[in-house]
Amino acid sequence: MQEHLQKIVSPLLVWYAKNRKDYLWRQDKDPYHVWVSEIMLQQTRIEPVKAYYARFMQALPTLEDLGRVSEEQLLKLWEGLGYYSRARNLHKAAQMILSDCGGQFPQTYRELRKLPGIGDYTAGAIASICFGEKVPAVDGNILRVVARIVGSDKNVLLNDTKKEVTAWLQAVMPSASGDFNEALMELGENICLPNGSPLCESCPLQEYCTAYQKGLTEQLPVRIKTVKRRQQEKTVLLLVSDKGRIAIEKRGDKGLLAGMYQLPNEDGYYTAEALWDKLLSWQIEPLEIIPLGSSKHIFTHIDWLMEGFRVRVAAENGRFLWVTPEELHAHYALPTAFKYYDRCY
Repeated sequence: MQEHLQKIVSPLLVWYAKNRKDYLWRQDKDPYHVWVSEIMLQQTRIEPVKAYYARFMQALPTLEDLGRVSEEQLLKLWEGLGYYSRARNLHKAAQMILSDCGGQFPQTYRELRKLPGIGDYTAGAIASICFGEKVPAVDGNILRVVARIVGSDKNVLLNDTKKEVTAWLQAVMPSASGDFNEALMELGENICLPNGSPLCESCPLQEYCTAYQKGLTEQLPVRIKTVKRRQQEKTVLLLVSDKGRIAIEKRGDKGLLAGMYQLPNEDGYYTAEALWDKLLSWQIEPLEIIPLGSSKHIFTHIDWLMEGFRVRVAAENGRFLWVTPEELHAHYALPTAFKYYDRCY
């Protein structure tokens, strides 16, 4: 594998020098900029990240700003990106750097791995791009590229496969380690695409790619999921008071969407009649219940299958926080799962 992968280093770096995308986070090698962009790009497409990154940096231009921002403001900046634990870990790590490292960003893979929310890939990306450490940064894009180049039929969703690919790349890592890692990422993002649709005719590694030579691009990489998805039925309520305000509540500190604000909801499907009784048990008098239809939201290991209702209520009570639509959109980070019903105000 080492000899095979060694052949791609030079042509890949030449291609990257000519074709690299000029993203905002590539304008310098500031570790704060690289770090925030890499966390945002996890499980999110590049196009939406561009706007989120620009807005984030405008609001929090320095590491110190991130460390001192309130969680409410941070989550509002993150609203729509999902996986809110990523934002919380950014916050915690920034505070650790400020308190334990004298505000100096850790410069080695080993030290970076000690920070909350920084795993093998992110540590490798920051260490190589910002500090020139010769260490791989292996994500799903790079696993796909390498699997096709070497013709590996191993399951890329297994941690053992990731470790093996990391070792292969470590053995051929050039001195321009940051460029090499970014070149592999860029190739996976723009040419060696998933789902059997790579743009092989535009690939600088075509002559070295086993999958291309053997017609295996649709079969590789092998992805065998071992986690079974769960489905959960929910009834979501858009409660609108006589003052025109909407009821929201804060989720608990643990579990899915921990600490986020949400529209009131209950497990299972409720009929309008059953919902009427439920509202009365909350000391809320419903005046009108209007079905809002079905919605589905997909999390990593669970799907929410939702039925929604708009409920006009006689008065507000202390069970919920009541806010205007303008206040909700300006100050509270509402998870994307509830956006379908929020729009029904």
